Amino acid sequence: MNRGAEIERDQGRGVEPRRNDTHHTLRWLLLWACLALLLQGGCASLPTEVQRVPSTAQRAVDGTALSRIARASSPDDELSGFRLLPTGPFALDTRLTLLQRAERSIDLQYYVLQNDITGRYLMRALRDAAQRGVRVRLLVDDLFTADTDHLLRSLAAHPNVEVRLFNPFPAGRTQMLTRFIGSAFDFHRVNRRMHNKLMIVDGAMAVAGGRNIADEYFMRHELANFVDLDAFVIGELLPHLQDFFDAYWNNPVVFPVQALVPTTQTPAELRADFERYTGPDTTPAPVMPSAGATDVLGYGPISEELAFGRLGLVWAFATAYADPPHRLKGMGASYGLVPLEDVESVGYSVRDMMRGARRSVVLTSPYLIPGERGMALFAGLRERGVDIKMLTNSLAATDEPLVHIGYRKYRRPLLAMGVDLYELSPVRVKRASRLGFITPSQGRLHAKSVVVDRSKVFIGSMNFDPRSEKHNTEMGLFIDSPQLAREVLRLMDLDKLQASFRVVIAPDGGLRWLANDDEGEVSFDREPEVDFNTRLWLELLAPLAPEELL
Repeated sequence: MNRGAEIERDQGRGVEPRRNDTHHTLRWLLLWACLALLLQGGCASLPTEVQRVPSTAQRAVDGTALSRIARASSPDDELSGFRLLPTGPFALDTRLTLLQRAERSIDLQYYVLQNDITGRYLMRALRDAAQRGVRVRLLVDDLFTADTDHLLRSLAAHPNVEVRLFNPFPAGRTQMLTRFIGSAFDFHRVNRRMHNKLMIVDGAMAVAGGRNIADEYFMRHELANFVDLDAFVIGELLPHLQDFFDAYWNNPVVFPVQALVPTTQTPAELRADFERYTGPDTTPAPVMPSAGATDVLGYGPISEELAFGRLGLVWAFATAYADPPHRLKGMGASYGLVPLEDVESVGYSVRDMMRGARRSVVLTSPYLIPGERGMALFAGLRERGVDIKMLTNSLAATDEPLVHIGYRKYRRPLLAMGVDLYELSPVRVKRASRLGFITPSQGRLHAKSVVVDRSKVFIGSMNFDPRSEKHNTEMGLFIDSPQLAREVLRLMDLDKLQASFRVVIAPDGGLRWLANDDEGEVSFDREPEVDFNTRLWLELLAPLAPEELL
């Protein structure tokens, strides 16, 4: 079957979208069982003597329109400007507008770039920019590229485009299972993934946060979509974000797609394939926000402000952190008996921000497994009288049921220490039109944020779980801004009030899930909105899900 036919076949399936943010833990367990039977499969090797031409980010210059707008909008060279992007259509409009306006350079770094309508349309926008003479550098983690290999290889056949893969699989590339079988004796390496999400255009404007590139991150899937968050950024942070990208792009763990996906096709034939894959027959243009439309925070599209030539943003002092590409935990120099890699990590920086809280901590994470260190942190905060609120996925909402096993053992201890705990409801999300859902789809939480003392904000790619702590690389923005903190808290209040259950300990010692409907308060004494079979299946799998693998 040719690749174009495969695309049409996939579009017609109407299947549940792939869950992309953490490794599929059930799949890991099945994979280990397969590997136990297939140890003779050996371990393929990565290609050697691969040519990687080093390159560095192109700094902003006044000659580009985006640079001029950024400078005209900035009140101070030491500040960075931010606009939260909580609504999928507005977040997609921002990205596509920046790509269409690019004049010199585009750098993108994503954990997932899916071969679906959104992913193909964005790749076509990259191709269009390259044809205008823009240098395009695209870096994608290699975990979920099984059905994207040829599309990425075809994109890389265009002049001015380079595509590289982070920590790739050398063999069995057509399926996830065969990839891991081919790397059976190299699991320690392939288990480490690049979870960062970043786009930089002309060195002047960026988008960073939690969204991958796929339909479900922009409210475009018919069956399931994510409540997510990222931020549009200009100003002082841009050179630092560019340095992060360069550190990954030029690292030995990154390989050109040509080294992993060989082909006998000529560049012209590959470009013709790309044209066919991403043409209007398979990849219709997305519906962008209409003129005068506003998102849940009351902001209009970034595209309208760029057309006007000046941006109205929240300006603040800010820093950013990105985990080093190798992330060799526990090795090298130390600071205060803490490994230096930890001190420089996103996870350490988030915990350090929370440790400094005096009044309140508000945390949003789709996957919440605090571990001993996290529980000690929260206990210390509560002893000092710090108010703590948390929002995560319910069992019904999560796309990782085994991760829920890891979370639920911490639920009662968190409640006992006085934490306010909320779980997103997929049924209630459907009714919460202000959250931006444009189809009656299932809703799931994907946003990752922390607000401390209503003045300090973290927005990034890091979940509060062992995988983000130990195995993934992450990136995050740390912003000192009461105004931005109010906006993040407003988003969480919408999620709590409109689309979540509050979990409490009932007088009889059991757990209760509470919510308010038009008829008044509703209460459940077991995991709501899931059937008996789901609960039973989870109990059977619980002994097979050690926390360190989640």
